[in-house]
Formats: sequence, C-alpha cells, structure tokens
Amino acid sequence: MSPRISVVMPVYNVEKFVKSAIESVLKQTYDNFELLIVDDRGDDRSIQICNQFIGDPRVHIIRHQCNKGLAAARNTGIRHSLGEFVAFIDSDDLWHPEKLQRHVTHLDNDPQIGLSFSRSSFIDFDGKFIDFYQMPKLTGIDAAHLLCRNPVGNGSAPVIRRTTLNDIRFLSVTSADRHSCYFDEKFRQSEDIECWLRIAATTSWKIEGLPEPLTYYRLNHGGLSANLEKQYASWELMIEKARGFAPLLLQRHEQAARAYQLRYLSRQAIRTGDGSAAVKLFNQAMATSPSILKNETGRTITTMIAAYAQWIMPSWGYIAIEGVGQKCISVMQKMRISRDGVSSEFMQDNKL
Repeated sequence: MSPRISVVMPVYNVEKFVKSAIESVLKQTYDNFELLIVDDRGDDRSIQICNQFIGDPRVHIIRHQCNKGLAAARNTGIRHSLGEFVAFIDSDDLWHPEKLQRHVTHLDNDPQIGLSFSRSSFIDFDGKFIDFYQMPKLTGIDAAHLLCRNPVGNGSAPVIRRTTLNDIRFLSVTSADRHSCYFDEKFRQSEDIECWLRIAATTSWKIEGLPEPLTYYRLNHGGLSANLEKQYASWELMIEKARGFAPLLLQRHEQAARAYQLRYLSRQAIRTGDGSAAVKLFNQAMATSPSILKNETGRTITTMIAAYAQWIMPSWGYIAIEGVGQKCISVMQKMRISRDGVSSEFMQDNKL
C-alpha cells in the first residue's frame, strides 16, 4: 500500500540537529507516511547520522550528485514521493507528534484546501521552548495577505496536496537535465513564499492554518546584517518574478508588501542584536508605506520601540526590558491560542 503522506526532508550540514528532526517525524501518531531524506551533499556527518535510520522501512535516502540548494532538494523529494499529501520539514526543526494526523483531518474535512499549515512555536539553538509563537492569520487568506505577511511562516509548517503541487508545476529550463519543478531552483532564499504565492495567485486552492503550534521552528543564532541584506535581495527577486504571473496583485500591494518585509527584517535584526540595522530597516519600512502603522498598529509600534531601545540603550538595560516585554507577549499569545480552541491539556502535553 502506498503511503498517504510523503515527508520531504532536505539535509545539508545539520549534524547537530538532524537526529532529533528525524525522530520527531518517526514518532508521529499518524504512521502511514514515507520519509524522504534528500542528501544535498554537505561536508559534515549529517548523512552518516541519517543512515542509522534506514532500517525503518518508511525511511528512504535520495542523494544529489552535488549541492543544489534547498529548493532543488525539495523538488527532488517531491518527484520521488508517492503520497497524496506532501509535507516538508527542514532538518533543524521539529514536529509535535500529532502534526500529521491533524493536517490529514484538516485536509480531509475540506477538499478545497490545497495547503494546510500550522502555527509554530519557537525553540532556541539547543531545542528548548522559549514561550514565543508565530501567530498568523489562519483563514480567509488571499494572495494579497500572503504576499504581505506570509502566514505559512516557515518551510516546516505546511502539508500540501499533490494535486495542488501539480497545478503549479513547471519544467526546469536552467539545468542540463530537464525536470519538473515546484519550488524555483534559482532561489536560495525566499523560495518558500514564492511557491506559496504562486499557489494563492494562480490557483483556486484555499490556504488555511490550524491553531495548534504543531511546528517547532529553531531560531538561527548565526544571523548577521549581511544575511539580512541577502534576504531582502532575494525577496526583491521574488517580487520581480511575481510581476509575470500576478501583475495586478503587485500594482495594488507591492509597496505595502515591501514595507512589511522591511519591518520583518527589522525584527530579525533586533533578534541578532543589531539595533542600528533594526532602526534603519524600520525607518525604510515606514518611508515605503506608512499604512502599515494603521493596518497593524500594535506590531509596528512594538517593532519601533524595540529597534530604537536596542539602538539607544546599554545592552543590560535592553535585555531587562526585552525580557519583560516577551513575557507579556507570550501571555497574550497563549490567551489567543486558547480562545482559538486549543486545549490547556494540549499546551501542557506540548511542554509549552
């Protein structure tokens, strides 16, 4: 019997995390799945660690001849997959044990949903929960909202119907070996949002989220201002591509989307401790589209206060204020999760 879900896990230089990522998949309460590990030719011990799991008949390792990047690794996994649904997990992230079961139920209950995603809980470098969550809009998501705010949030959150992926499939024209693509292999960053945007803008499939934080998203301690610049440049390339398949969408929402992206990068700079870059990015966001202050007043003001406080204050003072602020936000997030129907038992079982 073919597996109902194909889980695609690209692997590249993640020896510190990959064992835990694989175990979080194999511990799923829903077990009719295959795990396709795509070896993207790193130079550490990641694949030796993966080899420890090949005795499990659900686990398969697919090897690239050379490093091709995350988008190409996901495409390779999709092409080898057998499932009705395709789930993605990055090899430094983790899943709640009920993730696949809840997504299967979500997709079965509404055949019009093409992409089902979950809220995410942040974990630190060592895998410890930090009581902070991605809190996106879950329903009523259109292409404009996805362009501006990317509610899916990260590459370990979605489970997608194969038929949905087939609807956005295109043929690679940049490689000597022509093959089907779903993620654009020209992108080394922003490949996620580019793919989700094509689904939202060019198909009739619905994109909806689950209120439970079923994905554990690991924060990267290695972020630098230079990397933020690369992220922004990659996002701009995504915008240029989108002009070809969603020109009216870009005419109406490009400036607001750019402002939201700059605000997001400002928060990333805050996370890495670069107050100067955070202020610069926030000011760029406001100059690009002041409407984000009206549309998302709380989040925009919070970003402004954090950016300027980190820039002006001594580090010990900012750390103290940040700790208090994060505790307040965490409490409000948990209250909202509870209002959305997530039980306290689930949160306790989740160690959140």
